[in-house]
Order: sequence, then structure tokens, then C-alpha cells
Amino acid sequence: MKSKTFYTLTSSQKMMIFVLSMSLYGLSNMFTELIPALRLGPIELSIEYFAFIPLTLCMLFHPFYAAVGAALGEIIFGELMLGQFGGIGELEKFLTFSFAMYVAGRMVRNPQNRMQVGTAAITGVIIHQLCSSLVDIGKVWIGVEEFEAVPGLAQSVVIVEGVSFLNDVLFSGILFALLPTLYLVPRLYGKIEPLLGIKPREKSTKYEAAGVISPKVVVTGLVLALTAFGAEALSETDWNFGEWESGFAEQWGTGAIWLSIAAAAAVAIAVLLVMRAKRTRGVQAGNDPENLPYA
Repeated sequence: MKSKTFYTLTSSQKMMIFVLSMSLYGLSNMFTELIPALRLGPIELSIEYFAFIPLTLCMLFHPFYAAVGAALGEIIFGELMLGQFGGIGELEKFLTFSFAMYVAGRMVRNPQNRMQVGTAAITGVIIHQLCSSLVDIGKVWIGVEEFEAVPGLAQSVVIVEGVSFLNDVLFSGILFALLPTLYLVPRLYGKIEPLLGIKPREKSTKYEAAGVISPKVVVTGLVLALTAFGAEALSETDWNFGEWESGFAEQWGTGAIWLSIAAAAAVAIAVLLVMRAKRTRGVQAGNDPENLPYA
């Protein structure tokens, strides 16, 4: 019987993917802060995030490291670099976003299959937005946060969160997640991997982190969702430890955002230069990633 081959990554390659995802998504997250929202009557159209960046990296490389790196990049460059941190409440955003991107990355076995890529991209956005909406609804219903869009009717939060969910999925989810990911993943496949010294995975090769969504992943998602809800609920009480704000963002205004953008860009450029240097040394040593065997 023909033995299965596995597409694996070394520790250094995983670290480069982690840092690259962290810096690129942190960079993009800062640009969304500079883009104003568009109001059409009672509906506000705003760019929630450029989710195509972590989605693309999760589908081409190791989904776990790319997903966690992107979630951490938002905290570092979108919170800490601006002199503000939401405390334990930030755990909710970190867990739900990284899990959603991870699931999307696992769903893709063949990066050139647009059906797989598109389904995974929109699924990742739906998981993240659904978890965030359910957490917000749960906080109101258990009474840790007051929210009554209709006076005397706390259940109105369901309508408000439902509209917000549809807006984020249909607007940001399609324009800034689904469509760019559908375009980038098949085109970058086989071109960006050699920069990392990695051979692009083939259809016949079993990727170590790809596969169907198993019951284990579902159970893990439920546990993370409950943990995220607990952290967000605590953030609305006196137990919200770790929260701090330096006032740097208010003092510098958009200058603070541009400083964070510069920092994220510097990290991304440094990672790309390291990638190119490793690729060059590998080629000179006769280890061209295009010719490397699978592990």
C-alpha cells in the first residue's frame, strides 16, 4: 500500500507565519480605523476588518499559527500600541476571532478549489460574528450590561444585534473577506510559499492541519465560546482586571494610529527580508523549496 505523505512545517517556519500574520493583520486593522463609516438612514456601513488577510494565510499555511498571530496582532497594534487595553474583555475577541479563522483554514484542503475557499471564507466570518452577537445578547439577558433599544424591552437587543450581524456578514464579510480571499488564495498558491522556504502542498498530500470539522473541533469551539462569554461578562463588572488606558490615543489623535501602522509595517518588512534571506541561503545550499521532498 502506498504510504500517505504529510505536509509539515518546521518550528521556524511556523514562527515566521505567526509573526507575518500578526504584523499584516495588525497593519490592516489600523487602516480600518482611518476609514469613516457610511450611514444610510438607520443602517451604518463600516469596515469591520480586512479578514481576507488572516483567511488567506490560514488557507495557504498552518491555520493555527496564522489565526492566533492575527488575533494577537490586533491586540498589540490595535490596543497596546495605542495606549489602551480592555482588560479581560479582550479575551473574548481573541478567542472568537482566532477560532473562526482556524476553522476556515481547516476547511480548505485544496487552495485552488474556489468552492472550498469561498465556503471556508464566509463560514469563518459567520462563526466570528455569530459568536460576538451571542455574547452581546447574553450579557444583556443575564443583566451584566444594560441595553434597551426599545424602552422596557431588553429583548430588543436581539433585533439590534441581528441587524448588526447581517450588516457585518453581508458588507464586510463579502467585500473584505469572501471576494479578496477568492481572488488571492488561488493566485498566491505556489508563489508565496517558496519565500518561506516551503514547498506548496499538493492535492494528493495530506496537510497536517487540514480536514473536516471533527466533533473535537466543535467541542473545542463551544468551550472557547463559553470562556469568551465568561470573560466578556466579567469585563462589565468590577472584576475586569488588566484594563488600562494611557491617554496616548487622545493626545496624539490619528498620529498614534500612524505610529502603530509604521511599527506593524516595520515588523512585516523585517519578516519578509528574513524569509528572502532564508530562501536565498536554501537555494545556494541546493535546498530549493520547489525541489524539497515532503516530510
